[in-house]
Amino acid sequence: MTQNQHKATAASINPRDFSWPFWFILPIYPYGKRRTIRQEVVKDTIWTFDQLQGILYVVVPIRMTVVKLEAGGLLVYAPVAPTPECIRLVNELVAEHGNVKYIILPTISGLEHKVFVGPFARNFPDAQIFVAPHQWSFPLNLPLSWLGLPPKRTQILPEDSSKAPFADEFDYAMLGPIDLGPGSFAEVVFLHKRSHTLLVTDSVLSVPADPPAIVQLDPYPLLFHAKDNAFDIVADHQANRRKGWQRISLFALYFQPSALDIIGLGQLFRDALKAPERSYKAYFGLFPFQWQRDWQRSFDALRGNGRLFVAPILQTLILNRAPQATLNWAQKVASWDFQWIIPCHFDSPIKATPREFRQAFSFLEKQPAVSAGLFESSTYPLPEEDFKILREIDAGLNKSGIVPPAKEKV
Repeated sequence: MTQNQHKATAASINPRDFSWPFWFILPIYPYGKRRTIRQEVVKDTIWTFDQLQGILYVVVPIRMTVVKLEAGGLLVYAPVAPTPECIRLVNELVAEHGNVKYIILPTISGLEHKVFVGPFARNFPDAQIFVAPHQWSFPLNLPLSWLGLPPKRTQILPEDSSKAPFADEFDYAMLGPIDLGPGSFAEVVFLHKRSHTLLVTDSVLSVPADPPAIVQLDPYPLLFHAKDNAFDIVADHQANRRKGWQRISLFALYFQPSALDIIGLGQLFRDALKAPERSYKAYFGLFPFQWQRDWQRSFDALRGNGRLFVAPILQTLILNRAPQATLNWAQKVASWDFQWIIPCHFDSPIKATPREFRQAFSFLEKQPAVSAGLFESSTYPLPEEDFKILREIDAGLNKSGIVPPAKEKV
């Protein structure tokens, strides 16, 4: 996986290429227009397809991975929006490497992944769709066919990975389902044995210091969050793009880190009236965020020099409901032979060892093994003060009885 193998391919600018007409099913930014970047990760073997998603310009990559099968054909892990551009980029691989044979939905709760599977599959009528067991939908638990998945081609991933039709090339392990009250959480990670590459959805990630290429195609969200107040007009240069990206990462993973203050409504509207940019695109000048001077220290602690970690939201609201089951799963995955990890969000590909993968889940242990030499104790665990809002959300959900209480660490 050299730098030469990481050349991104972006389509020529034609608005029709980026059209996603079903954006209203999940109405989040960038709505009906989604760009796609294809990147070759392992030569003639693995490609990633990055798109963008977010709320209030808190935009992060969402990623599909395509793997060439030894006998010819392709396996698709976690489809993204099948825009004309995206399908054209996939079909370029089909022309060279064979048809899409398998489409994998590796999660049961992630609507941002699930919503694309049916529309994507309709572009490849010969592909078999495999979905993680225990699928559910909200507010009504509908059959998969009602969610757009073709019933004659859709089946549940076998609990025993050796019984899957692609077992000679892939192993997989399912985390969950973890009971969350109204629903549940589960994720299936895939190991591509030949390339020693682990495909994950949300369980682990790494945050780059600079904004990913897909985020830089339209820098407006980066520059919006690079502002220090409503009166700023931010120049478009790499330092400000980097600043905006790092703040976006803190938003996306903590909701409200300790270095961020929210200004009151009165001040918010007074500032908006005086803001130099008051267009619809700029939210009419509304900018409620006030960052403390040392905000970057929170980002540096989060990133930890590019280390692998579990998102704070999963740590606080989901995986702590099943610490032993999660650690057992992490131990199983860590027994595999892999050198690279491709998550569905943030950075990719990540050079990481099985030991580093297992270490990412040490927050579930009473005595995390930071002394094992995997990471410096100063960079792990994440700063407790940045979890304040997430802890309050967790306490509120528990008090109301919406979700079951967290279990003790192991």
